Parts: sequence; C-alpha cells; structure tokens
Amino acid sequence: MSGQESRLLGRWGEDRAADYLRGKGFHIVAANWKCRFGELDLIAADNTYLCFVEVKLRKSAAYGSAAAFVDRHKQDRLRTAATLYLSQHPTALQPRFDVIEIYAPRGIDTSRPELIHLENVF
Repeated sequence: MSGQESRLLGRWGEDRAADYLRGKGFHIVAANWKCRFGELDLIAADNTYLCFVEVKLRKSAAYGSAAAFVDRHKQDRLRTAATLYLSQHPTALQPRFDVIEIYAPRGIDTSRPELIHLENVF
C-alpha cells in the first residue's frame, strides 16, 4: 500500500469514527490536530467530556486488537499533545482519552465496518 493510499484509508476510518461520535451526541472540535509532539486524530466534546480520540483501523484482529497498538510510548505522546492543546484551548470539560477500533476487512470498500469505542482507556 502506498503512502497516499494509507493516508486515504486513515482519513476514511477517521471519518467513520467522527460520524459515530456525532451519532452519540458529540461535537467534533478538531480533526488531525498537529503539534510538535504528534497528532491527535479527533477531539470531540459533549456536555461533560473533551475526548482525545485515537482511531485505529485494521482489517482484522488476527494480530491483536487495534487498541493494543496504542502502546505506552504512543500514550505518552498523546498525553503530551493533549496537554499542549489544553494549554492553548482552556476548557471546563473533563479531559478523557478514548480509542476507537475500526475493523474493515475490505478497506474503504467495507460497507459495514465494525466500530468499537473504548472510553477512558488511559
């Protein structure tokens, strides 16, 4: 898979995750927010939480769950990026880190990808 195809697939997964979150009553505050520490896939808010959402898309869980790929190093980078975001965008909402796993066996041709929303995972 080329770099461009990989980015397209990642964007497709993030769009599915954003649609799912909207359906659960969240507002998408930012997508692909970048800073020197990395990127936050989605930042979503409801009346209580400001969620920093890592989206992980896989064809299957054959080599482990998608969330398992959010290792300690990745978590540390996400926390640091979120801290910077919060310093620039103060809020009264409670911050939370979520992971949305997306399983799409046929990539963007998957008509009904499986989404699993893991809340407050780290």
